[in-house]
Amino acid sequence: MADCFLVLPPLTKDNAVILGKNSQRPTTEVQEVIYRPPESYPEDTKLQCTYIEVDQVGKTHGVILSKPAWMWGAEMGANDQGVSVAMAPVWTKLNGPGDLEERLLGQDLARLALERAGSGREAVGVITGLLTQYGQGGAGGEEKGSQKWAHHNSFLIADKTDGWILETAGKYWAAKYIKEGFYNISTTLTLGCDFDLSSEGLKEKATEEGLYQPGGDPFNFADVFSDPQRAPGDDADTPDRREKGRKLLEKLTAKKEFGMVEMTEILRDEDSNICMSGPFRTTGSMISVISPDFPACHWLTATPNPAASFYKPFIFCPNNTAGALTQSPDYGEKDPARVQPRFQEHVDREHPLFKGHKKFLNLLERDELQGHMIKNNLRELERNCLEDTQEILSQFSEQSCAKVGGIFGHMCDIEMNFYKI
Repeated sequence: MADCFLVLPPLTKDNAVILGKNSQRPTTEVQEVIYRPPESYPEDTKLQCTYIEVDQVGKTHGVILSKPAWMWGAEMGANDQGVSVAMAPVWTKLNGPGDLEERLLGQDLARLALERAGSGREAVGVITGLLTQYGQGGAGGEEKGSQKWAHHNSFLIADKTDGWILETAGKYWAAKYIKEGFYNISTTLTLGCDFDLSSEGLKEKATEEGLYQPGGDPFNFADVFSDPQRAPGDDADTPDRREKGRKLLEKLTAKKEFGMVEMTEILRDEDSNICMSGPFRTTGSMISVISPDFPACHWLTATPNPAASFYKPFIFCPNNTAGALTQSPDYGEKDPARVQPRFQEHVDREHPLFKGHKKFLNLLERDELQGHMIKNNLRELERNCLEDTQEILSQFSEQSCAKVGGIFGHMCDIEMNFYKI
């Protein structure tokens, strides 16, 4: 599950494009944050994704990714070209047992788009091209229960000038260009009749599948392909979450000064269940602020429950590092997600920041004073970090990279000091 939000000018501060996402995953799953630099590859190189290999491209972009630790793909992330992508699962009338066949996960498609695309429009092309070539499918999780469900995917995509919503149903897809205003998705198809791009022969093939009758109502992508009854029981509140998210967007964009702080208000909202708890919870959260005038800044928690987490900044620079505190243990070829048959053993995927944050969450759950003090201190640290980062970005030069190239890891170090309890 997921809740994703896109806000564009004229509703934003400094004409920025702002993308935010809460990743709603099984409570026991660990989400890590990793940085991968740009790379070059020889011809005929193959790339191992979560389940299958694909052809590698000659050059890839640098990326910052928030991802379930067991898989190759990412729930959300950004690249050094100013592109951000957030994916969300969807359940459609074309879902079936065949979706468990190992192909590309939606998270794989999101990461591949970030590694290869230089704009939002290019990201749409990367995802749809790979979808056509390789298809989507495979178990959606390593936990018991989630190994037996698979889904289709939607994507909210942003760059420094605009956005795209791309939705899929099996091998079919539609995409809409978003120039202004806001858009949000919550694990359900949303595109109606007014999409700008689609898979070849979409209406004709939907007719062949028995999903659409020409001559009747106009072709509506969501109406034709949606099947909310196929969604897991934990996702029953999806329409309600999307509507509550839309109302929060309306409220917080009214002054046309929407920024990073306003996006945190949405992602931390517990009444709407956008900040989720229960069998599924918010396992990671990210905000991208992509400005036409300043370097993009991406804020990631690397920890569950954004209402009790610290958003830490990442700015692309030649000297980038994300540090080691948000990287989960690497089990290599012995990883249960790689060994056939898959997922036969359980391994510890908790990274150091996750372990420290878990102790802090336990204090909050017991309503202990120390936990509330840590939460207040983290929130103050976040406010100060935001002010300092905005000042640096407003006067950014090549020399600024010496200050911010490792800022994400540095803030993780500071955060860890609060968890020495």
